[in-house]
Amino acid sequence: MNEMKRENINSTKFDIPTELENQVAITTIDRIYNWGRRSSIWPLMFGLACCAIEMIATAASRYDFARFGMEVMRPSPRQADLMIVSGTVTKKMIPQIVRLYNQMPEPKYVLAMGACASGGGPFKEGYNVVSGVDRYIPVDVYIPGCPPTPQALLHGLITMQRKIDHQSIKQVRWYQKEPIEAIPVPVLGPDVMDPRQYEIIKMNSEKVDDSIPEKAVVNEGEQS
Repeated sequence: MNEMKRENINSTKFDIPTELENQVAITTIDRIYNWGRRSSIWPLMFGLACCAIEMIATAASRYDFARFGMEVMRPSPRQADLMIVSGTVTKKMIPQIVRLYNQMPEPKYVLAMGACASGGGPFKEGYNVVSGVDRYIPVDVYIPGCPPTPQALLHGLITMQRKIDHQSIKQVRWYQKEPIEAIPVPVLGPDVMDPRQYEIIKMNSEKVDDSIPEKAVVNEGEQS
């Protein structure tokens, strides 16, 4: 057991004298930084539909994801770093989801829980349902199921931790020189519209207008 522990800590493959193995540990900044983040994930406290009941069960005593350092579910997006989209994403709700995502500080992650959040589920192509939350915000981990079991959510959270373990400070977006732009909040009208697609919508509407034949003009003298 001690040999395995030393091997995990001393991941840089430096040779350490035998007499110092229990006193000195050599590792990388990435490893310490990622270890701190993966062991203190704070999910945002909100739910959308029946998947939220499974999420509540996962947080309760039987499954208890506090074992993984995730028990602090925050009611404020400014204190959370993981958004669990648990349930059906309706067109009425997607503007609020994008707004909450923008208010979360970096680093932040998104977990799509269930078939509805991942791709629309049984309501795909419905008149009031978004066919996947990844059309508007980036998703890091997808969990299949309708609804997923607490075990599936735990597996998804562990998968998220593994993803964090392999990130590098040199490559993550929140340490780049370029500013991180907020995602435009969708506008709900007769249908939900993504501001990033306004130009495409405008071009398509102009094509439709050009395809409509001009109305015949009737002279006043020809009217009966």
